[in-house]
Amino acid sequence: MNMFSTSQSSKAQFLDKARQAREERRELKERERAAVLVQALVRRFLCRCRLQREIRREVEDFFGTNESGSSKRSALSVFRITRKLLFVFNPKEDRERFEKLCRCILNSMDAENEPKVWYVSLALSKDLTLLWIKQIKDILWFCCEFLKQLKPDILQDSRLVSLHLTMLVTFTDTSTWKILRGKGETLRPAMNHICANIMGHLNQKGFYSVLQILLTNGLARSRPSLSKGSLTAVFSLALRPVVAAQFSDNLLRSFLIHIMSVPAIMTHLATLTPERLVVIESHELFRKFILFLSREAQCRDVCVCLEGSHTLCLLGNLVFLGSLNDKVLEEETAHFVGVLIHMLSYCQKYVSQKKSNLTHWHPVLGWFSQTVDYGLNESMPLLTKQLQHLWGVHMIRILFCDVLSKKLLENQEVAQLPSQPISPQNSLPMKNLFKRAFQKSASVRNILKPVGGKRVDSAEVQKVCSICVLYQTTLTTLTQIRLQILTGLTYLDDLLPKLWAFICELGPQGGLKLFLECLNNDTEESKRLLAMLMLFCDCSRHLITILDDIEVYEEQISFKLEELVTISSFLNSFVFKMIWDGIVENARGETLELFHSVHGWLMVLYERDCRRRFAPEDHWLRKDLKPSVLFQELDKDKKRAQLLLQYIPHVIPHKNRVLLFRNMVTKEKEKLGLVETSSASPHVTHITIRRSRMLEDGYEQLRQLSQNAMKGVIRVKFVNDLGVDEAGIDQDGVFKEFLEEIIKKVFDPALNLFKTTSGDERLYPSPTSYIHENYLQLFEFVGKMLGKAVYEGIVVDVPFASFFLSQLLGHHHSVFYSSVDELPSLDSEFYKNLTSIKRYDGDISDLGLTLSYDEDVMGQLVCHELVPGGKTIPVTNENKISYIHLMAHFRMHTQIKSQTAALISGFRSIIKPEWIRMFSAPELQRLISGDNAEIDLEDLKKHTVYYGGFHGSHRVIIWLWDILGNDFSPEERAMFLKVNTVLSTCDLGWLGLGSSPVSWALSTLRGSVKMPCVCYRQAALTAAVFRCPSLFQFVTSCSRPPLLGFAYLKPPFSIRCVEVSDDQVGPCLLVSYTLPARLLQASCPAQLPLLCLTRRLFKA
Repeated sequence: MNMFSTSQSSKAQFLDKARQAREERRELKERERAAVLVQALVRRFLCRCRLQREIRREVEDFFGTNESGSSKRSALSVFRITRKLLFVFNPKEDRERFEKLCRCILNSMDAENEPKVWYVSLALSKDLTLLWIKQIKDILWFCCEFLKQLKPDILQDSRLVSLHLTMLVTFTDTSTWKILRGKGETLRPAMNHICANIMGHLNQKGFYSVLQILLTNGLARSRPSLSKGSLTAVFSLALRPVVAAQFSDNLLRSFLIHIMSVPAIMTHLATLTPERLVVIESHELFRKFILFLSREAQCRDVCVCLEGSHTLCLLGNLVFLGSLNDKVLEEETAHFVGVLIHMLSYCQKYVSQKKSNLTHWHPVLGWFSQTVDYGLNESMPLLTKQLQHLWGVHMIRILFCDVLSKKLLENQEVAQLPSQPISPQNSLPMKNLFKRAFQKSASVRNILKPVGGKRVDSAEVQKVCSICVLYQTTLTTLTQIRLQILTGLTYLDDLLPKLWAFICELGPQGGLKLFLECLNNDTEESKRLLAMLMLFCDCSRHLITILDDIEVYEEQISFKLEELVTISSFLNSFVFKMIWDGIVENARGETLELFHSVHGWLMVLYERDCRRRFAPEDHWLRKDLKPSVLFQELDKDKKRAQLLLQYIPHVIPHKNRVLLFRNMVTKEKEKLGLVETSSASPHVTHITIRRSRMLEDGYEQLRQLSQNAMKGVIRVKFVNDLGVDEAGIDQDGVFKEFLEEIIKKVFDPALNLFKTTSGDERLYPSPTSYIHENYLQLFEFVGKMLGKAVYEGIVVDVPFASFFLSQLLGHHHSVFYSSVDELPSLDSEFYKNLTSIKRYDGDISDLGLTLSYDEDVMGQLVCHELVPGGKTIPVTNENKISYIHLMAHFRMHTQIKSQTAALISGFRSIIKPEWIRMFSAPELQRLISGDNAEIDLEDLKKHTVYYGGFHGSHRVIIWLWDILGNDFSPEERAMFLKVNTVLSTCDLGWLGLGSSPVSWALSTLRGSVKMPCVCYRQAALTAAVFRCPSLFQFVTSCSRPPLLGFAYLKPPFSIRCVEVSDDQVGPCLLVSYTLPARLLQASCPAQLPLLCLTRRLFKA
């Protein structure tokens, strides 16, 4: 076994050694083969390098000799040296040699009467034709490659651009070939065929992309860097294939995608080389573009290839061409409008309302969800100027010719109607006018009365609808220039009235019914009709927003006041129906946009009417809406009722809204446990106030309270300077007195927290209130006190300026808010001065104004810049409108921004913003200060509370109401609710009342005499002087009754019978008896009515 094992082991070793030897021999052979290959490659590389050096040296020698000018090279020698150069051509190394080659070839083409020198002559050689064609194709494509890399704004590159463009221009057209002159003319068809072959080759390689890159590099900037010659050459090159192919669809597509999408190229052509526009017009390119794009599939294909930014550039160039071709635009209006709508709609799909990780900022489109070419940003101003032609007067007149061709004739019946706010006496004819407007689309002009009624499917209506869709799509797509678009559309004074007239004539009945039917029909026709209404609302809202009161009420620009009445009736009904019929609840997309558009226009008119009436009384109410039904639906949380309250609360009568407000407050009190029940009592906050430091003590003790504590019950205990408590009978009257006194003090202009407006002396925060320490905390405290008064239904006589009430309501945050409109409520004289600047016909810069405001602040002249660096920016005719708005905004907002914000913060901590949004500014003032109506004695008598034995049938009470009803005038009844005394506590002691601030007391004397005397809140003696508001405060502190009547007076009006001791009868008798004599001696006839009350009480 060992022998066999040893033999097998030796054999295996032998085989392994043999295998290893074979592998080593194979590896050796491989290494030898690799070495030979490497050597061959190296030799080839070195040979190639040597050959390249020799060829390049030969080329340089050739062009060096050529440049010396000793002799002109033949075309054949140029051809041969070109072949050699192209054989070793490297764009980086041979750039200068290629440049010399191009110059040499161009020089050969300029030779006179030397056919052998002309480079193009080789095309006639049978042996060299194909080689020459291939060579010129390669040369021209290398020219294109260089053009893609060159920067026209660099001088050296600019020269090379001209060189390469000249090469392309020369060899893609036979017009400059001298070989074809004379007898050579017969060769032109063949040469044209060769040029077409060359151009086809370049197109296949991406010729249009090259031109697009060059044009973008040279034109997509604020100032073009392409010269006139270069631009002319590029455009000629771009047009040649299109013309040669007789405007085939493929080449039109390439031209649109690559050339017409270059930013503002048509504007640059018009500026630098206007003769190119003549060529465009001669070929009717604009018509061909529009007809090509009018096919939806082709338009979509172009838009998809371009994406958003370049699609917008194409749109701008088409609009610019349209503005230059009136005839084509008039003939192809339908196709032009359709193309623009499709392109804008494509862009609109990618327009986003807000920033996200998927959006990019575009200076015209806003947030855009496609990739944005930021290299185009410099050209956006030029693009915007092109787009402005779309809403310019010239194009609007062409597109809206059917609407503008109508004449507005005055209606004699309407001419008799007053242009000023309508009084109740003439409200009935106006209501009849409304009825006609809704049932028959009649209006205040003859033009608004439909003669027969237009069919909505007629060609005229469809055309106008399409145009409206175009402009509405423009507004929703070009979000960053929306205001420019609206301003352009409203420039013509007669467009909107005539468009309204057109709307009124639609359908068999017209007006409201047609558009409500459209809301329920999801047809394309209905959408287009609603787009017309939407455009009318957006433009009209913008117009009324930018017009001042003089232009609206006196000059009545665009719309007469009667037309605004009719339009507002239509809008009010339309919005109401959309909400009440449940359309808004489920609205999405276009329907929701329509609602916001119509609602926005409606609210602008409503707020304008609130500031200055143009509509009749009760114009905004809906008689078919029962408040009881609305309240029931609100209790059930019905969506339509909530939307109605949110969007158009003005359709509900004012008193019902006030009642709703009080119910909201009551519900919150119940929720917070602030209402006393049989099982629980609300938490009471007690504070102690020194009369001499009422404001300071109130501020210190109340500002730290929580929000719920401020809304709860607060009991006030007054103490004198010695710390002695004041006794009294309190039915919430002490806190009411405290609240009234606090409000009276803080709103006193002498304190300089608030100022009064010039004229009607209404209150607003003082711009110089910052002189107070912790002034913002003071304003927040004032807001809380004011909110507490409104929360508790306590009316306070604090007349606010209208603009400040608007801020309290949050109207100034609306996009439709105009500071200029509110300015008269601050300073009417200042408003007149600003509007005179607006109407100044001369050069406003002559006035020497700047974007700044100089103000005398406590003896020092302070300059406020309206914009950064404003004191160095002059006011010109171009920026004077901005100056007016900036000035108004500064006076009413910027100056008092922090004070207003602090007050609103305090106010809203008590009163929720949504509670008061149902009121207008004047209505909020009434909510704060009570009603302007006369005092209803029956209502007061019904809700009077009696104490101490008095009752409604008591003879003294009967005398009181008899005197108030028969002897007091309405003014004296008002002062009956507001009387103030200056008597001190010691003056009250001898009356037996101590210092109790009783609401109203008739004292019944103890004993057999039973002699009543008169005492009011703080005194009896001076209660007789009702006509001296500076001296007396009585019952409510406000001369106006609560909005909902005395049932909501807090605390309630009360009469109390107070018994006094026998030793106090003398003084009381003395007061009762001697008061008339003192009044007579003072010869004060105004106080005689109370004399009757005093005598009757004395006789009792």
